[in-house]
Amino acid sequence: MWTDHDDAHLGHARNYVSTDIIRRVLQDYFKFKVTFVMNITDVDDKKNLPLLPEDLKPQNYMSEADRVYGRFIPSSATSSDAEAKVRMHRKTATLASKALVEAESQSIDIQSFYGQTQDVLLPYLDKLYGSSIDASDYSIFTRLTQEYEKRFMEDVRALNVLDPTMVTRVTEYSEEIVEYVKQIISNGFAYATSDGSVYFDIVNFEKSGFPYARLEPWNRNDSGLQADGEGALTAKTTEKRSEADFALWKSSKPGEPSWPSPWGPGRPGWHIECSVMASDILKDQIDIHSGGIDLCFPHHDNELAQSEAYWSSKHSHEQGGQHRWVNYFMHMGHLSIQGSKMSKSLKNFTTIREALSRGNWTPRGLRIVFLLGGWKDGIEITDDLIKAGNAWESKVDNFFLKASDLQRNPSKMANGNEEGSKLAEAMATAEAEVFEALCDSFDTPSVMRIISQLISTYNSAERTAVSDGDVLAVARWITKMVNTFGLDSHPSQEDRIGWSGIDIPEIAKPFVYPISRLRDEVRQRAIVGEIVKEELVALASKDKAANVQDIGAIPYAETLSQFQDGVRELAEKGANKKDVLNLCDRVRDLSLWNLGIYLEDRDGQPALVRPVDRELVTARKAKDDAKAAKDKKAAEKVKQSTKGNFQQEAAAKEAAKAEKAKIPPSELFRTGEYEGLYSEWDDQGIPTKDKEGKEVAKSQGKKLKKIWDAQKKAYDAYISAA
Repeated sequence: MWTDHDDAHLGHARNYVSTDIIRRVLQDYFKFKVTFVMNITDVDDKKNLPLLPEDLKPQNYMSEADRVYGRFIPSSATSSDAEAKVRMHRKTATLASKALVEAESQSIDIQSFYGQTQDVLLPYLDKLYGSSIDASDYSIFTRLTQEYEKRFMEDVRALNVLDPTMVTRVTEYSEEIVEYVKQIISNGFAYATSDGSVYFDIVNFEKSGFPYARLEPWNRNDSGLQADGEGALTAKTTEKRSEADFALWKSSKPGEPSWPSPWGPGRPGWHIECSVMASDILKDQIDIHSGGIDLCFPHHDNELAQSEAYWSSKHSHEQGGQHRWVNYFMHMGHLSIQGSKMSKSLKNFTTIREALSRGNWTPRGLRIVFLLGGWKDGIEITDDLIKAGNAWESKVDNFFLKASDLQRNPSKMANGNEEGSKLAEAMATAEAEVFEALCDSFDTPSVMRIISQLISTYNSAERTAVSDGDVLAVARWITKMVNTFGLDSHPSQEDRIGWSGIDIPEIAKPFVYPISRLRDEVRQRAIVGEIVKEELVALASKDKAANVQDIGAIPYAETLSQFQDGVRELAEKGANKKDVLNLCDRVRDLSLWNLGIYLEDRDGQPALVRPVDRELVTARKAKDDAKAAKDKKAAEKVKQSTKGNFQQEAAAKEAAKAEKAKIPPSELFRTGEYEGLYSEWDDQGIPTKDKEGKEVAKSQGKKLKKIWDAQKKAYDAYISAA
C-alpha cells in the first residue's frame, strides 16, 4: 500500500526494498509464480495538529510553549515516537511564530516567510476556505496524488524495485467499495449511523466466532492507535456501539472528497480501501500480505476482520462459516534514527531522491544494509552498519573483478589440486546452507554471511592450487544470488560473471587493455634491469589508435598515444630503470586514474584492470593523508632544526658581543679584528693614522668615533654589572 501525498523517504525504501527482495526470492530462487498487487490510497485523511490557545500571540509563543511542552524538549535515543512528534510540532510552530514576529517588526523575504510558515499556513487556509471546494471535482485531489505516484514509481525503480503486477487506486474503486460495505452490513457485521457513516461491529463479529486483533491482540484496547487508524477527519459520534468500532464509510463535510452512497455523500474508511482492491484482484484468499510493522494494528487487523466478514457468506459451508482471507502477514521492521522510526509524520526523514542525489547512498548499498539486517527486525542506521555494508560490497566486488579477469585471461591451472577440491566442496556446502536459510523465513543475514565465508575460502587458497573451473563456478553462483537479491540494476546475459560496476567502459577497452599490456612488459623489463632500446621501441609501436575516434573514446586514445610516445622517448634517451618505472606509475596513478580506471599490479600476473571505486578512493585518500602527515612532520623537523641552528647562532653572537664588551674602548682599535690596521691613536684610543702612516680621512674618523662610542657604552654597562 502506498499513500501518495509526498515524496518517499528511506523509511519507505526499507519497506518496499525488503518486500522486493522477498518477491525476487520467491520468483527467482524458489520459482513461484507471483502476482504482486500494490494498493495506492490516493484519498487520505488530513492530520490536525494539537494547538495552543487560538488567541496566543506570536510574541508569547516561546514562553507558553516552554511552559506547556518543556518536558518534551530533551531528545534522546530512548524517547518515544510520541515525544518526538511533540518536538517536531513544536519546531514547526516555533519557525512560524518567529517568521510572524519578524514580519511585523521588519521586512522579510517572501520566499523565506512562506518556507517557515507553510506547515502552519496551509492547514489554516484549509480551515478557512476548504469548505468552498467542490468535493465532486476529484481532479483537485488526484492532480497531486498522480504527480506523487509518478515520483514514487521513479524513486523505487531507481532502487531496482520491480514494478507490481497490478496497481489499484482508491479513486477508481468507489462503487466497488460501496458494494463491499453493503455486503458486510448484509452479513450482520456493520451498521450505519445517522450522520451517514458506517462502522464495523466488532462485538457481533466476535460473537460469530471470529477472532479480532489476532495480529497484535495486546494492542486491542490502545485508544491512541485506534484513533490514529481512524484519521483526524473522522466525525465524532455517540452512535458507535463500541468505542473500538472502526469506520468502513465516513460521511464527508463540505470541501472534503466525497462519493455518492446509500448512506449519503462520503468517502471510504482507510482500512476498507485495501480490502476491496485486494479482494477484487486476488479474490477470497491471499497468500502473503506485506507492509510496515506500524500497519499491523489497527490497519491490518481491521483489514483482516472486515475482509473475513465480507467473505463469510460465501464460505458459510466452512466450519463455523469462518474463512481465512490471508495465509501469511509479513511486517517489515522500521528504519530508525536515534531510536525513533524514520517517519514523514515525525519529519525526521531523508527522501530517496535526496539520498541518491547527494551520494549518501547507492541503490546497491542501501539494499545490502537491508539484507544484512533482515526483513522483520528494525534497523538502526549506525556507522558500524554502514561500514559492514561497505565491507561486504567491497569483498564481493574484488572477488568478481578477479573472477572476470580469470574468465578473460584463463590461467594454466586447468584442474587444480586438493585445495581446488576444497573450494568446490565449500561451494556445495554454501548452496545447501543458503537453501536452508531462505527456507527459514527468508534469513538473508545468514545468506550474506555464507557468501562472505565462501569468498574468504577462495581468498585463503593458493591461487595456483585452485582450478579456473572451480573459481568460475563459485563466481557464477554468487552472481546468481546477488541477482536474486536485486543487487544488480543492469543484469545481462546468463553466463555473465559479477555485477554492474566492475568493468571499465566498453569504449575504453580498445585503448586501456593495450596500455596495460605495454605497461606490464615495459615495467617487467625495468624491474629485472633489461632495458633494451630496440625492444622498447618495438613494444611501443605494437598497438596503434585509429585516426578517427568516437568523441567519448578520445581521452583513452590520447592516453594510449601519450604513453607510447613516453616509452619511445625514454628508449631513445637511454633512460635508466627509475625513469621507466616513474612513467609506468604516472600512467597508472594520474592518466588512467583521472579517467576512472586503475591498474592493480600483481606479483607474477598481469595488472588487474578495474574501475576506480569507493574502496580505491578511500585507500588513496588514506595514503595521501599519511604522506601529507609525514611530509608535515618532516617539514616541522627541518623547521625545528633550522630554529635550533638559528638559536645557536644567536647565542654565539650574544656571547661574542658580551666578550667584546669587556674590552676598554681605548684598546678596541689595537686588538682583535682591528689589530695591525692602524699606527697612531689619539688620547681616547681612536685611530689617527693607518698602518702606512697616512692620516685617517675625516669621514672615516667619524665612523670610527661612532664605533668607539658604542664600545664605551657596552664597556660601561659591563663594568656596572660586574
